[in-house]
Amino acid sequence: MDRTDPHKESHFTEFLKPSQVVFDLSADDKVQALEELLDVLVKENLIKNKKPVLTRIIDRERLETTAIGDGVALPHARVNTGSNIVVAVGYSKGGVEFDAVDGKKVHIIILIVWNPALPGLFNHLFAGLAQFLRRPDFRERLYSAGSKTELYGVLSEIHLSLPRSDDQIVSRGSLLWRLQEIQRDKKKATGAVMKKLTEEADFIRGELDESLLDRFDRLMERYGFAVSEVEDGACMGCFINLATGMSSALEGRNDIFVCENCGKFIIDSKKKK
Repeated sequence: MDRTDPHKESHFTEFLKPSQVVFDLSADDKVQALEELLDVLVKENLIKNKKPVLTRIIDRERLETTAIGDGVALPHARVNTGSNIVVAVGYSKGGVEFDAVDGKKVHIIILIVWNPALPGLFNHLFAGLAQFLRRPDFRERLYSAGSKTELYGVLSEIHLSLPRSDDQIVSRGSLLWRLQEIQRDKKKATGAVMKKLTEEADFIRGELDESLLDRFDRLMERYGFAVSEVEDGACMGCFINLATGMSSALEGRNDIFVCENCGKFIIDSKKKK
């Protein structure tokens, strides 16, 4: 499945065939739905063994739900499948319990597995998907599809454009915030607590790109912290007000930006947990 460079502009269907779409999921809970989609990928010879992939995805869900609200979930894992990227999509009319941030059941599940050797790949794919999935009219067309063919036709409209550079915006803000907390907690931890913190830190690092982690580590080494909250429009790392546009873009989101003044990562204080 060595397809075109996934970082270039492309269409979602370059990574998704009709056979990778489950139109009517039989599952009514998260784990069953994930297994059902992974079974499709095994059948299509896109993954060889679903167990390690399922374990990785479930571990990721325990860290933070990937059900982003409005009936959509984007479960994912960085696993070396031998391919650039592997995708399966499931639709459930009745909905699946997925611990969504808004408490609602999930109707569209887009499962993504990608090669950890390709930095920024998930950010690229997520940026393209989010552009369409945040639109109520597009989601309604997905939910009202009457067949697999119709659902696939709507999905084929998704265009994956290049995301903005890491100097402007980096997703997965809450993960970086948690990694910073772990770094601090490890200074006074011992025994089983230290082991647990180390395991969680290793898992989070596996979710993030090397370039992002390199910047994080350098900031931690130099300043003792790398991620700052934003309160009342000001970065708490340098106590300087952000540009109005950046402050507005940051508010209420779970993304992480870079402060133009001090260079530290910044995250909305309401979204740090």
